[in-house]
Amino acid sequence: MMISDGTVIKIKDTSPPGHIRTPKYIRGKIGVVERCVGVFENPEQLAYALNANSYSLYRVRFKMTDLWSDYLKDSDDTLDAEVFEHWIEEI
Repeated sequence: MMISDGTVIKIKDTSPPGHIRTPKYIRGKIGVVERCVGVFENPEQLAYALNANSYSLYRVRFKMTDLWSDYLKDSDDTLDAEVFEHWIEEI
């Protein structure tokens, strides 16, 4: 799956067991793809010395007010996170 810059996406809201690289506070949240960083082996599999699948890694931009409802600073503040494609749902 190749996602274009500027695409609105949602991070999957799941909590699988094991070594997870996607922060809990962005799971289930809406963001915008800022850019594709490249293709890398899945660190969630590498952590267990498994043969790792390769996935695209995306920099995704979130509004701070969408992540934390009690965020009281500038409503234009954002947070960028790098998220592997298997965590992303297109909406």
